[in-house]
Amino acid sequence: MSELLVDNSLARLSLLLLLFVIVVGGAFTLFNLVVARNQARQRLVVGSAGIEETVRVGSLRSDRTEGMWAKLVDAIEKSGLSLTDTKDQELRKRMVAAGFTSPVAPRVYTLVRLSLVLLLPSLVLLIHYVRGDGTGLISLYVQAMVAALAGLYFPAVFVRAKADRRQQELVNGFPDALDLMLVCVEAGLGLEAAFAKVGQEMVQSHPLIAEQLGTVVLELRAGRSREEALRRLADRAGVDEIRAFATLLIQSTKLGSSVGQTLRIYAAEMREKRRMRAEEKAHRLPVLISIPLVACMLPVMIGVLMLPAFIRVIRTILPAMAAGAGN
Repeated sequence: MSELLVDNSLARLSLLLLLFVIVVGGAFTLFNLVVARNQARQRLVVGSAGIEETVRVGSLRSDRTEGMWAKLVDAIEKSGLSLTDTKDQELRKRMVAAGFTSPVAPRVYTLVRLSLVLLLPSLVLLIHYVRGDGTGLISLYVQAMVAALAGLYFPAVFVRAKADRRQQELVNGFPDALDLMLVCVEAGLGLEAAFAKVGQEMVQSHPLIAEQLGTVVLELRAGRSREEALRRLADRAGVDEIRAFATLLIQSTKLGSSVGQTLRIYAAEMREKRRMRAEEKAHRLPVLISIPLVACMLPVMIGVLMLPAFIRVIRTILPAMAAGAGN
């Protein structure tokens, strides 16, 4: 390896380029983490000032990072490469469900996929070239194809996993939000004021719920109708419980029924559903625990029980059988 680097200038250049990419990527990731932590600390400091400070929705880590991605995407598209997906609306819904609400998020997603499809096979070929192990052409082709497929599907898996985790957090925190909202409505607050108050109170415990409610408050203050704001809330969340909640509020508003009574019944139903989910997970534990028990402990127990008999067979029965065969 060292001899190859000494003798081959291309290998040295490739190694230096790889190290440069790693260092730049690490520095960029560290910078994003520092910026995100500083902004999170600022939001915590000013979180009690009002609901407007709790709903700073961003598709990427921060406004600065979002501007950098937007400039990069615009520059690439101006060069002639279109990053618009053929199923743009469906992709945008998936990105919103994962928490990436910026208009440039679908194009950044497409750019990341294309970059990984090209970079991962190139990295595989570069590693084999630097190592000089003489791998066959078919093997190189298969490894490059696997790397390209991994680069193509990894962003989709990441977005899907993030969306599932986000929806699970919304489902877990929504019953608490309903209880607080019921208290606010019964205390005499209007629906918009109840949304704002609950969003302020849930910044620490359930920030995703606070973000969704804060967005609804801002849309109502901007002049959007209550029905449209609630329907947009259901579309952004992508959770059946929140969609049913929005439908109930819309129907209560149209029919003139009591919003407090509607919230009381639905909050009780949501608490019951959360209790049933917890019981379901508890009932699944014995089945899940039986798998490692059978796979790990059962062979050990069988070995412990059978080992004395096996030792006795070796020490007593086998010499006796050998002696009988010799006679």
